[in-house]
Amino acid sequence: MSRLISRMAGRRGIAPALMLLAVLLLPASAALAKPAPDGFADLAARLLPAVVNISTTQTIKADKSHPGTEMPQFPPGSPFEEFFKDFLDRNKNQPEAPPRRATSLGSGFIIDGSGLVVTNNHVIADADEITVTLQDDTNFKAEVVGRDTKVDLALLRIKPTKPLPSVKFGDSDTTRVGDWVLAIGNPFGLGGTVTAGILSARAREINAGPYDDFLQTDAPINRGNSGGPMFNMNGDVIGINTAIFSPSGGSIGIGFAIPSNLARPVIEQLREFGHVRRGWLGVNIQSVTDEIAENLGLDKPRGALIASVRDGGPAQVAGIQPGDVVLTFDGKEVTDMRRLPRIVAETPIDKTVKVTVWRKRKEHVFDVKVGELKEDEQQAALPPNKQQPPEEPPGTVKALGLGLANLTPELRERFSLSEDSAGVVVVDVAKDSAASEKGMRAGDVIVEVAQEDVKTPAQIVQKIDEAKKAGRKSVLLLVDRQGDLRFVALRIDQS
Repeated sequence: MSRLISRMAGRRGIAPALMLLAVLLLPASAALAKPAPDGFADLAARLLPAVVNISTTQTIKADKSHPGTEMPQFPPGSPFEEFFKDFLDRNKNQPEAPPRRATSLGSGFIIDGSGLVVTNNHVIADADEITVTLQDDTNFKAEVVGRDTKVDLALLRIKPTKPLPSVKFGDSDTTRVGDWVLAIGNPFGLGGTVTAGILSARAREINAGPYDDFLQTDAPINRGNSGGPMFNMNGDVIGINTAIFSPSGGSIGIGFAIPSNLARPVIEQLREFGHVRRGWLGVNIQSVTDEIAENLGLDKPRGALIASVRDGGPAQVAGIQPGDVVLTFDGKEVTDMRRLPRIVAETPIDKTVKVTVWRKRKEHVFDVKVGELKEDEQQAALPPNKQQPPEEPPGTVKALGLGLANLTPELRERFSLSEDSAGVVVVDVAKDSAASEKGMRAGDVIVEVAQEDVKTPAQIVQKIDEAKKAGRKSVLLLVDRQGDLRFVALRIDQS
């Protein structure tokens, strides 16, 4: 018995040392993990006074016309024919209905005690009158300082008689998935409401705009929360609650917020200029797929592939060409296509930056002077045009399932191609082919194959044969569709 007790005592003596060693060996991220809070009452009490309710009214004019109201077809002489004729005649002579007032509710938060309020643009869009209500039920009429539809943000100004409680933006990039967050807003018009949850995911794309980079949270967010703040445990705003994913219209634990690091520069520009001034590169871009990466000699799919450059734009002036893949911009890594527009947009106008591109299986660096993005300019490929009816092809490349022909005046007219179009025109696309799967259609013009110009179907056949001999599984085409250039990687039929 004494021997057993001795052994146990020995283990107890070693245990503290082993525990200390285990703590020392923990990764830094685990050692810095924050414990769950005991409660949110103190934090909520501090933050609630800076969160406001936003109500809007809008005048909607009644539509006097009744499109689609026509006389039903009855047999000649039917009593219903006369009845409906009288009914329609009476409606025509009715006086125009008076305009009606529509109201909506949302949330916002004060970022300056002098009366600057941040909210979503969709909360105040088309509003005739905007009212901001504080936690103590004090009402103020608000004016719009500026708005940005692309990021869905708006800055309002009210005129209080004394300084108001305010909150500040935090660093959304330092908030990790799994961290606690607090959302405050005005769901369903109930008044200031606090909900808590965790950050569920980052960099979500929900097709809301060209700069989608949403934070996702399971903190309950409902109708009326739009424009309200999402706080970290320090009480800093790390997001603006904007959208939810829900089949019912209520929270199911999937809410989205604009990151503070995306919102802050937008709000600063709205405050200074009344509108947003974004950087512009002057390119159309597309994603780098596995097949495109293989054709270009990249180690993995990354960067943004330049499909075309705008004449006289910053990229063209600097020497960037279609087929280049942007890997870094101003020292920031371009991990995928979606990241480039945001990085460029956040770059100061007229700043000269270093841009690293992948060209001909090597990295090249260019100095680019960033321009200013106008409303009608995009840094993404345009949607395709309608498919043209095919007809019997004069030549076929069976490896790609394409019918190809030299450009002739007749084909230019049939497919509405411009006079400066150059390359080989597609006149037929085989069903269930690789080309069909990638959306190619009659009327497309193949400009390059494997980043080499082509003028005849025979040159395309030659390039495909060369790719086969090199053991490549796909071939990269540069396709012109009504002036919109796009790279397409097609699988090669090895049979």
